[in-house]
Amino acid sequence: MQTMIDAGVNLTSSQFDKDRADVVLRAKSQHISNMLLIGCDLASSDDSLALAQTYQLVSTAGIHPHDAKDAPDDFIAQIMRLASSPHVVAIGECGLDFNRDFSPRDTQERICSAQFALAQQLNMPAYIHERDAHDRMKGLLSEHQLDGVLHCFTGDKQALKFYLDYGLMIGITGWVCDERRGQQLRDLIKYIPNDRLLIETDAPYLLPRTLSPKPKSRRNEPAYLPAVAEQIALLKNTDRESIAMCSSSNFNALFMAKPQSNI
Repeated sequence: MQTMIDAGVNLTSSQFDKDRADVVLRAKSQHISNMLLIGCDLASSDDSLALAQTYQLVSTAGIHPHDAKDAPDDFIAQIMRLASSPHVVAIGECGLDFNRDFSPRDTQERICSAQFALAQQLNMPAYIHERDAHDRMKGLLSEHQLDGVLHCFTGDKQALKFYLDYGLMIGITGWVCDERRGQQLRDLIKYIPNDRLLIETDAPYLLPRTLSPKPKSRRNEPAYLPAVAEQIALLKNTDRESIAMCSSSNFNALFMAKPQSNI
């Protein structure tokens, strides 16, 4: 079976506290060869790095827009410290979330822009979150020259076109397995070129609704990544192995090939 790479896992989540090692083992049993562990604030970025070192995985370091309001004055220096590790391969999760607005929008923009500037300085990809904020994200990205991925894409066709034209990878989660909320995304899958596609679980969130039987816990985990690949393959009229192969190749090209600089 073709191996896969999970391009986004919240392994620091408290939902994994009781069986984190088993979660990693189950992923390996399903031919998940690597996982990108997401940092959402400085503490979880530290913890994700520690887990990446323990399990020989990779991680991100950054501040999510939900946590932007709590960023300390020296957050860039702290992210830069984390980014000096070879296990840290992206800056983020950073971005804008105007859906929940857990942080003031001007604060979100300031913290996001600073992380974009750091990613550009360090020649590292950005791990980007955007929800209901495409117009402002478009403006921020236009101020920088970045490689990266639009994580857990759920936007419309106009947003997809911009992110593809800009040069980003597009991260697809179990949202594509949801015939209710995910119909717009399902309609757009055909417009995402195979060489720009990443697959991710965003575990423990976004459990694929196509799983049968569904786990009693309702918790998502990396071992369920094949369900995401399977749904994308159906929508693209291809096979799961082809989706696994191209997404793994894309992941390695984006996150594993470029040396960091200026650290």
